[in-house]
Amino acid sequence: MKTVPIFCLLGAAAFAAQLPAIKVSANQRFLVTASGKPFFYLADTAWELLHRLDRKQAVEYLDNRASQGYTAIQAVALAELDGVTDPNPYGDLPLIGKDPTRPAVTPGADPRDPTAYDYWDHVEYIIDQANARGLYLALLPTWGRWVNNTGKSDESLLTPANAQSYGEFLGRRFGGKGIIWILGGDRTATGFEATWRALAKGVAIGAVGKEDYSRLLMSFHPRGGETSSTWFHNDPWLDFNMHQTGHGLAEKVMSWAHIAKDYALTPVKPVLDGEPLYEDHPLAFRARDYGYSFDAHIRQRAYWATFAGACGHTYGNHSVWQMYAPGRRPVNGPLFYWYEAIHRPGAAQMRYVRALFESRPYLSRVPDDSLLVDPLEGADRIVATRGDGYLFVYSAQGRKFSLRMGKIPGPKVKGWWYNPRTGTAASAGDMDNQGEREFVCPSEGFGSDWVLVLDDAARNFPPPGAVKP
Repeated sequence: MKTVPIFCLLGAAAFAAQLPAIKVSANQRFLVTASGKPFFYLADTAWELLHRLDRKQAVEYLDNRASQGYTAIQAVALAELDGVTDPNPYGDLPLIGKDPTRPAVTPGADPRDPTAYDYWDHVEYIIDQANARGLYLALLPTWGRWVNNTGKSDESLLTPANAQSYGEFLGRRFGGKGIIWILGGDRTATGFEATWRALAKGVAIGAVGKEDYSRLLMSFHPRGGETSSTWFHNDPWLDFNMHQTGHGLAEKVMSWAHIAKDYALTPVKPVLDGEPLYEDHPLAFRARDYGYSFDAHIRQRAYWATFAGACGHTYGNHSVWQMYAPGRRPVNGPLFYWYEAIHRPGAAQMRYVRALFESRPYLSRVPDDSLLVDPLEGADRIVATRGDGYLFVYSAQGRKFSLRMGKIPGPKVKGWWYNPRTGTAASAGDMDNQGEREFVCPSEGFGSDWVLVLDDAARNFPPPGAVKP
């Protein structure tokens, strides 16, 4: 099993805060801690965090996301928005002469002294602050634009010849911290596989001392509509697959089908959606035609993906990923500044997805749409999952549905309606566990999504979403 040893400092404090090591579960479907406790990967997309926020702003952001129940933060070392030529808030660049073999480091600089640190000291400070709040940093060594040279603004700074050296630097510097390594960055890997493999090898050598991936946790973030499994499913460094289902309309994207496809692959590996539709994003990039997404869209993507078998989920807000603020050039029409957008409703509602899964036996869960007589399609899609003594059904717009009963044990089942907007549950009564049964949601329409929970009555589970300390 792969594990990640984690140590960090909280600012200038003298104590070390240790996060538990993470590994892939024995059944290869989930992530767990070294002790076997389920780890729900609930990430926020903060691509420009390390590049654009100063220390005070970074702490404000991390405090917010920690309070909202997130477990990981996705951020980029060589950032997308001119991250190798536009300095961070302290005037520092990451590389000398845009050369990945020459990180711009200041020997002897104190990473806790804001008057003395360099770019990488600032990165270290934010990683440590995240770890101290129980947040793993899902670190992208580089955005894909600095590997690919196929786009107008792309430039192949990293190549098969130098990527290993850069990876070794990162592994040596950050390998002992709370890091989940995410290669890629919104670009296809086709034609550039050798560079990504060299980077993975370098990270391992830097962190472990040899090409040994057993102590690292790694994935790959692809461009929209793609998945890491296309190129790297059989690579030893790829622990879990990652999709980007992107920012299109539900009936076009069908995100549940993407997750299901990778879930069915062999060898078995965990899978999740690393970039679904962001909150407050122009739908299909066409705001005039379709408007902007909001929390109802975001919940749909989260429940569709996790019920289809994902081991976690990534949330994003269109203003937060770019850390949009006064004086900055907007990308694709953000509606808020980042420090306003972190309080948007969809961001806070993601904790209820995590709480639902953690309130029932976690590692036994499998997707099972055969429970449904008619799962419907498009934005009406209904998805189902079940585990040891329970089942969940998500109705994306509160449409009624019929279930084939008897797929979980027990002559009687206890029902609950779980509200994804509030994380609260109301009794749906006890019933016989046989035949087909129709269920009518408490409300219907866009934004009226519901989860039906049916438990083996003999198990006496707590209300869904109620997690024991």
